[in-house]
Amino acid sequence: LPEGSLTSLLVDGVIPGLTAVVSFVPQIALLFFFISLLEESGYMSRVVFLMDRIMRPFGLNGKGTIPLISGAACAIPAVMATRTIESWRERLIAILVTPFITCSARLPIYLIIIKLVIPQGNYFFFDNQAVALFALYMLGVFMAIFSAWLLSKFLVLKHTIKTHFIIEMPTYKVPLARNVLLTVYEKSKAFVVNAGKIIFFMTVLIWFLQTHGLSEKYRNAETHTEQMAAQYGWDEDQKEHYLLSYRTENSLLGNMGKFVEPVFRPLGYDWKISIAVLGSFAARETFVSTLATIYSLGEVDVEEGEAEQRTVITRLQEEMRPDGTPMFNLATGVSILLFFASAMQCISTFAIVRKETNSWKWAIIQWLFMTGFAYLSAFAAYQILS
Repeated sequence: LPEGSLTSLLVDGVIPGLTAVVSFVPQIALLFFFISLLEESGYMSRVVFLMDRIMRPFGLNGKGTIPLISGAACAIPAVMATRTIESWRERLIAILVTPFITCSARLPIYLIIIKLVIPQGNYFFFDNQAVALFALYMLGVFMAIFSAWLLSKFLVLKHTIKTHFIIEMPTYKVPLARNVLLTVYEKSKAFVVNAGKIIFFMTVLIWFLQTHGLSEKYRNAETHTEQMAAQYGWDEDQKEHYLLSYRTENSLLGNMGKFVEPVFRPLGYDWKISIAVLGSFAARETFVSTLATIYSLGEVDVEEGEAEQRTVITRLQEEMRPDGTPMFNLATGVSILLFFASAMQCISTFAIVRKETNSWKWAIIQWLFMTGFAYLSAFAAYQILS
């Protein structure tokens, strides 16, 4: 395609945004594979039975285990799975705490940030990055269980009835490969299709905001770049890089990012990360695609005369603060991880909670609590580690 808006939209917007998320489909498919094995073998019902006594002190019965396990794939069907819980109080507790469980949409964020800030190496024969990922999953479980315990102590509802735990035990069976693979295919496809719609919309929006501006600085970007190049003796590659950065900073997107940056600055985020966080409310996985779009991963190596495609991680590793320190250091990385471990950055989950509870009140309370807790935990992590 010739140079122009359509080419820029595809090369700098849609393609980087979609590929940044699609590249994580193998890990997500593996997650669905193991969950499907548990369901097809008949072991899931036994897990429910075994967990009943353990879950009772936390305000749930054994059936509350199913939404928590299903939440590792996606919070939406997990919230719908609470319909099997007879007690409204126990069901409401399960609905409110299930989004704490690490879902597949969080996985791309975890993998990117862990790769950026956790050094490679082993700790007692365990890979450091694998331990960090496992710790985030365990953190989600802990927050869900702890929140359930708090709700069981303080949540008071009218017409609460005591229920008895009854479940039918299916026989063990060897999972059929066809059923398992079909389940993995359907759920992976649903993830890509559903996420793809939102990601496509978000990447087009981000691209438009990034490539348009109303300020005089944006309109005079090329003249300003030529003046800077003449002053410092830049080559064509340096001029192109500066022009792209200067335009982005003074675009509509840059202006929006700078407007909300003061809110997120205590967490260690600049305006670019702040925009990605705001955009991720549509769906968590758009955080990665938004960063990919903002940082414009496709760059041209003038000396070699050919396109040099760079990965998300490589580009983010090179991002620097004004003082010359890396933008994605340990403090900022841990802050991002803890924020997304707690925040309910998913409008679809918000909608399904409203539908299942038939109330805006519980959906809003859940969103405010999770987002507030996420902000405070990210703030504490950044201030301590920096």
